[in-house]
Amino acid sequence: MFGGAFDPPHWAHRALAETALQQLALDALHVLPTGQAWHKARVLSAAAHRLAMCEAAFGDLARVRIDPRETLRDGPSYTADTLRELAAEYPGARLYLILGADQLMAFRHWSRWQEVLRYATLAVANRPLHLAAHADAPESVEADLSTVNVAFQRLHMPLHPTSSTAIRAHVHGQSRRHPDLDVLVPAGVARYISDHHLYEAPT
Repeated sequence: MFGGAFDPPHWAHRALAETALQQLALDALHVLPTGQAWHKARVLSAAAHRLAMCEAAFGDLARVRIDPRETLRDGPSYTADTLRELAAEYPGARLYLILGADQLMAFRHWSRWQEVLRYATLAVANRPLHLAAHADAPESVEADLSTVNVAFQRLHMPLHPTSSTAIRAHVHGQSRRHPDLDVLVPAGVARYISDHHLYEAPT
């Protein structure tokens, strides 16, 4: 399970999906855009946009399934509920929850985090301490995960110093001119953002 707002999905998300598929030898990877995110103050882009961008970002990867279930739920969406459903759909399978380091460090503040651990092994890729929206961002220092008091499996991949927050700010700052957007997000996502004028208003 690889969940997130994906608002928008970017190259680091793509790299994490590829890394998880390879290093964990997954039979399937469910990419799940968040529905009503209980932990986010800002309003997310419409689910239809985020699902379409996930199709553009991950749809060509074998064994990836863009899964809309969290966007179809009424009320807040919780990872524990999704994992319970996936456990029922894949009886006897070993489930993994794919996370970035920032999510791991906040994991014990999640709703029903103990239940999440009963269903899935956490598979974590590190993230830089400082994120930006520049293709030529300087080399970053990775987050220190040594003090995290939760069991997890490490995924090994290069650091990608970017974030969806910074990309949204970058697009807004370009005032509809973002010719370099495809160095931050997959080309299909860049086209979708431009075609639908996403992120041009401040969020």
